[in-house]
Amino acid sequence: MNLLKALAHTSGMTLLSRILGFIRDAAIAHVFGAGGLTDAFFVAFRIPNLLRRLFAEGAFSQAFVPILASAKTRQGEAAARRLIDHVATALMVAVLLTSILGVVFAPQVVALSAPGFEADPGKFALTTQLLRVTFPYIFFIALVSLAAGVLNTWNRFWVPAFTPVLLNLSFIFFTLVAAPWFDQPIMALAWGALVGGVLQLAFQWPFLRNIRMLPRFRWNLHEPGLLRVLKLMGPAVIGVSVGQISLLISTIFASYLPTGSVSWLFYADRLMEFPTGLLGAALGTVLLPSLVSHHAAGDETRYSDLLDWGLRLTLVLTLPAAV
Repeated sequence: MNLLKALAHTSGMTLLSRILGFIRDAAIAHVFGAGGLTDAFFVAFRIPNLLRRLFAEGAFSQAFVPILASAKTRQGEAAARRLIDHVATALMVAVLLTSILGVVFAPQVVALSAPGFEADPGKFALTTQLLRVTFPYIFFIALVSLAAGVLNTWNRFWVPAFTPVLLNLSFIFFTLVAAPWFDQPIMALAWGALVGGVLQLAFQWPFLRNIRMLPRFRWNLHEPGLLRVLKLMGPAVIGVSVGQISLLISTIFASYLPTGSVSWLFYADRLMEFPTGLLGAALGTVLLPSLVSHHAAGDETRYSDLLDWGLRLTLVLTLPAAV
C-alpha cells in the first residue's frame, strides 16, 4: 500500500470536509448570528459531541483499531469479524442506553453543562428541547466511528474521511433551506445534526458489506477481544478528555457571560481546529493500522521505518505552518 497516496487521498477528503465545515459555520453565523438562539444550540450540540470525542471517535478508535488490526494480522479475518460483532453489539447497547438517558434527563444535563442558562428560563427550555433532538446523534455517530475503524483497517481510508462531508451538507441544507419550515428556525440545526448522523452511517454501511464485515448481534461481555478494547479505552479516555473537559469548563463559564459568548467560543474553537484536523487526523488515520500490523507481525524494522516516515513528514509539513 502506498501510504503517501493514501495520506493524500485522506487529506483531500478531510480538506473538503473542513472547507464545507467552514461554509457550514459561516452559514449558521449568517442566518442566526451569535445570540441566545445559537448559544442554546451550541450547548445542546456540544454535549453529544463531547461524548462522541471521548467514547466514540477518540478513545474508542484508539483502543479498537489496534486490537482489530492485530486480530486481522495474527488470527485472520474470521477472528476479526467475531471481534467486530461483539464490540458492535456492546457499543450499540451502551450508546442506545446513553441516548435514552440523555433525552430523559436533558434538563439536568443542561443544568450541569450550562448552569448560567438557569437564570433565563426561555433559553434553558430551548436548550433542553434542542438537546432532546441532538442527543440521539451519539448513537449514530458511535456506529459511524466503529465502521470507520473497520474500513481504515481494511485500507478503505477515503470512505471515513469523506463521511463528515455528509454531516456538513446536512447542516448547510437545514440552515439555508429548511430553517423557515420550523416554528422555531433554530430547531432546524438540531434536526440537521441528527439527519447528518443517519446519513453518515447509511453511507458507510454498503462499504462494510463489500468487505463482508457488517456487524451481527453477538452479546458476550466476557469476549477477550472486547475486554481488551475496554481495558485500553481507560487510558485513552483520560488522554482525550483533557482538551474536551477544558472546553466544557469554558462553556460553563461562558454560560454566565453576556448572550452570544457561547457562540463566540464555538466559532473560535472551530477556527482553531481547522489546521489540526487537516493533517494530524489524516496522518494518524493512515498510519495507525499499518503500524499495528507491522508490530503484530514482529517486523520491527518496518515498524520503525514507518514511524520515522510519519514523524519526518509531520515536521516537514507543520514547521512552516508554525512560523
